[in-house]
Amino acid sequence: MKSSPMHYHRQQNVGFLKLFMLLVLGGITMHVSDPDVPSSLRTLALEGHFSFHNISHAAKDFGNRFQFLPSAVLHPVSVADISTTLKHVFQMGRGSKLTVAARGHGHSLQGQAQAPGGVVIDMEYLRATETQVHAGDLPYVDASGGELWINVLLESLKHGLAPKSWTDYLHLTIGGTLSNAGISGQAFRHGPQISNVHQLQVVTGRGEVMNCSTKENADLFYGVLGGLGQFGIITSARIALEPAPKMVKWIRVLYSDFTNFTEDQEMLISEEKTFDYIEGFVIINRTGLLNNWRSSFNQKDPIQASQFNSDGRILFCLEMTKNFNPDETDVMNQEVETLLSKLRYIPSTLFQSEVSYVEFLDRVHISELKLRSQGLWEVPHPWLNLLIPRTRIHDFAKEVFGKIITDRSHGPILLYPLNRSKWDNRTSAVIPDEEVFYLVAFLSSAPSSSDHDSLEHALEQNDKILDFCKKAGIRMKQYLPHYTTMEEWKAHFGATWEIFARRKAIYDPLSILAPVHRIFQKKAVISSGR
Repeated sequence: MKSSPMHYHRQQNVGFLKLFMLLVLGGITMHVSDPDVPSSLRTLALEGHFSFHNISHAAKDFGNRFQFLPSAVLHPVSVADISTTLKHVFQMGRGSKLTVAARGHGHSLQGQAQAPGGVVIDMEYLRATETQVHAGDLPYVDASGGELWINVLLESLKHGLAPKSWTDYLHLTIGGTLSNAGISGQAFRHGPQISNVHQLQVVTGRGEVMNCSTKENADLFYGVLGGLGQFGIITSARIALEPAPKMVKWIRVLYSDFTNFTEDQEMLISEEKTFDYIEGFVIINRTGLLNNWRSSFNQKDPIQASQFNSDGRILFCLEMTKNFNPDETDVMNQEVETLLSKLRYIPSTLFQSEVSYVEFLDRVHISELKLRSQGLWEVPHPWLNLLIPRTRIHDFAKEVFGKIITDRSHGPILLYPLNRSKWDNRTSAVIPDEEVFYLVAFLSSAPSSSDHDSLEHALEQNDKILDFCKKAGIRMKQYLPHYTTMEEWKAHFGATWEIFARRKAIYDPLSILAPVHRIFQKKAVISSGR
């Protein structure tokens, strides 16, 4: 595939355009460093250290589309290292254009954890807070902001406990997901991960170390949760736990009727006794779909399943799990049968499996290892994640599935409902106004070996989907949002923009943090000497 321009649309600030050198050729890493930065940072007394050479890894992420080299990478040993660095940059004042970004496991999509010419803080080096589980009536775990969720899970399981809410992929850092929301199939019941946090430790853009919770520094607490890294860097979190099951009943069924599919999902997320995890997928023209499932699932009716043809069809998969312990198997099976009897799926497509709790939660990592072995993991990922109001999901599906997206995509398409009541509207996360809304996630990959220019094709499809939503008046919100102008960000935040901007002025007044989001721009002011 030929290298192609990466366009940032509708840029209005010429200085910002020059700084970021936004019209770049695909695959070229841009370096806009300040030659005075290394000497300035070398004067700081730290427990950890800075790297100034061989730091190209800090200009890469999972999206694999944007690459901006920093001037330095901080490897912090302590929270004090992060505080000292941010205080130093803050004290440099408006005369410096230096910015700072926290990098976790590098799973950002559009360079959000990069700092062009600035400082990237490698949060995975931070182990100041050992993961500590506290049992009791209200169990919780204290963990570093740079810790991976998979490690938090494994440590919690030693005590028979686990966090309540997850992402589909566990090899992400706590600080990374809490800066967005953290959504998976448990969110309909427990809310996103940001709804399951008791306390945070944060280093603000001023370099101040602050503990915050609903009762202490609450404004910062709610601002940081879902705050896209704009107000501070999460250095530790106290996360709610619950008793962990040992096993999971894992179920998949197919629908051909979209109305039945969505109504069944909405019924399930409204029930008191229901599944523990509920997600949906859109499947377009997938050859041999059920044959692929047989390697991991048992089919209830093998003969009918063998005759099922998925070619050329738009189908909808409902995926559910029921948690249980081995001595509860009979009761669990009865509950599952009762729930399945209420659903209107295609009978021959019922597939079930029983796996360990860890195996289910870490299921995407297995796919990662396979894709890495095939050289298909470190490729561009032009993902688009949308939150669609329930009353418009049919309008959205009618136009997008079969018209805009007409063939098999390179990656899954998720579609499942969430309950607004499980979200805290005091956080910075932005969601639709309706009580029930859908996550629709187009998780495309663009390997260079594809038979056409798959990256440009995926980006064009994304633009068409966004254009349709705008023209049709679908008041959707982007999850993991990506905009290029302040006007777009203001529209994204809507009525909460003034609160968001006020918090920025308080906690990061120089706009030092997370610059590639391009919500606020750090503007260097050159002194006239008067």
